[in-house]
Amino acid sequence: MARNPLGDLGNGLGDYLREQRLSARLSVRQLSELAGISNPYLSQIERGLKRPSADILQQIAKGLSISAETLYVQAGLLDPDEEAPAERPTAREAIAADLRLTSRQRQTLIDIYDSFVGSPADAPAPPRPEKTAARSREATPSSTTPKKRTTTPRKRTSATRTSRATSRATKTTS
Repeated sequence: MARNPLGDLGNGLGDYLREQRLSARLSVRQLSELAGISNPYLSQIERGLKRPSADILQQIAKGLSISAETLYVQAGLLDPDEEAPAERPTAREAIAADLRLTSRQRQTLIDIYDSFVGSPADAPAPPRPEKTAARSREATPSSTTPKKRTTTPRKRTSATRTSRATSRATKTTS
């Protein structure tokens, strides 16, 4: 059997890719079509003969429906001990820390964010930045929350239907 020119570098990635592909019940050909890379190239990656670029790894990750970062770590492109997701600020913390926003804008953004993902009951409130002299002059209603707009669908009247039908008829006869 031919000697692997990459040594053990490509083998861990290749084995991992093969495991992921098999667990997804995909053939090499199916995965190569999903990832948009050639079948022989994918086979060489799995056997550890080729070392793929970050772009190719991203395409393979999409084909397998897994995180590209996981493949980057397996390929040695990322250090697994680098910044973990838990160390990144939450959305609420990022909003609260942005000094370009007024306190009213911050509260509005947090309210909108909460309307999408829900407000966790046990999560601590985001820290409020200190007010500067310019910001303390702004009117900031602290106890009021923005009202949600509700719209009701408009009813079509017979006049609306008639005018639409007339405009359709003139378009077809022209």
